[in-house]
Amino acid sequence: MSEQGRTVESVRRANLGSILGIVHREGPQSRAALTESTGLNRSTVADLVGSLVSFGLVTERAPDPSRRVGRPSPVVAVDPAVVAIAVNPEVDALEVAAVGLDRELRAVVVLSQDHLLTPERTAELIATQIVTWRRGDLADARILGVGLAVPGLVRIEDGLVRDAPHLGWVDVPLRDLVAAATGIPVVVGNDATLGTIAEHLFGAARGIDHAVYLNGGASGIGGGIIVNGMPVVGAGGYAGEIGQNRPGIATLADRRARDGVLEDEVSRARLLSVVGLTRGDDRELADALAAHSDTPSVAGEVDRQRRILATALANAVNALNPSAIVLGGFLAVLAGLDVAALEQAVRAQAMPACGEDLQILPAALAEHRLLIGAAEAVFEGVLANPQAV
Repeated sequence: MSEQGRTVESVRRANLGSILGIVHREGPQSRAALTESTGLNRSTVADLVGSLVSFGLVTERAPDPSRRVGRPSPVVAVDPAVVAIAVNPEVDALEVAAVGLDRELRAVVVLSQDHLLTPERTAELIATQIVTWRRGDLADARILGVGLAVPGLVRIEDGLVRDAPHLGWVDVPLRDLVAAATGIPVVVGNDATLGTIAEHLFGAARGIDHAVYLNGGASGIGGGIIVNGMPVVGAGGYAGEIGQNRPGIATLADRRARDGVLEDEVSRARLLSVVGLTRGDDRELADALAAHSDTPSVAGEVDRQRRILATALANAVNALNPSAIVLGGFLAVLAGLDVAALEQAVRAQAMPACGEDLQILPAALAEHRLLIGAAEAVFEGVLANPQAV
């Protein structure tokens, strides 16, 4: 192919991805709206939409009959049969979901575990669940790939899990294991990084170009960073591990773990323990904390964790100067007890100019944030090159 031919092809590929991305992220759009959004002419948009229909990625339907002004314009929407399998392995469960390109969750299962999952067992469970769904809930679905949100360091170039300490995984070729078990393309990423992307595209950080996201789960605290509207992943893909930072603890009596990192001190397990639970999701934790709010031991532990969290967030504010900090999981529960007070505590420890416009926001996608992020890791490749599907 000539250089001109390659250029024309790359422009067409980009335009296809642009239109698919708009209807994926914004919902159904008329052709007229797509013409306005992309700046392309009507005939070009019609041709591109026709190609996306032929790829099985979008559908067209008749225009809304209530709109009588001007020429009727067909409505373009992503095909709801197109899905990604999203997976989040944790220390106590394996969560698997089928997430549509239309952002709808077609199916979700939580497979509770009494023992730590091995990588091989994880791949086996995913493959078994896909087979089950293909016989039922996903009988009509077109599965594009599997995305895994892993609580640990994931090498961006090949999906190698370098270290997932709470799962006990070190240098695990998880992408290859799951691909071999399922026969489906696989993408692997850090759970908090993928949660950051999901919250930036569809959640609390949507429209915010400078944000820090902290995810609090059973495996501790992970983080992600958005700068100039783009995720920052670092040279190897390991950026954002705020939970592994050494926390600043002003009062010696507040320390619980000798030489511990942030996630040792600000801990879901400690909160569950103080309210008398051995396990529980974020809603159960929130309900238990509310029910025991007058208990001195509970109030004391909550206050201790909020003090340490405020210092950690102030350090992030000084280093990155975000417009917003988004907190997910049990961190959202902690913050939600008094968001204004937490913001004030963070500003008190940050440089005034860095923290003056800061917002602290709970994750908007709730318990599905990591699954939506894992699905986006699959869809990213489709949006970059729809015709390859």
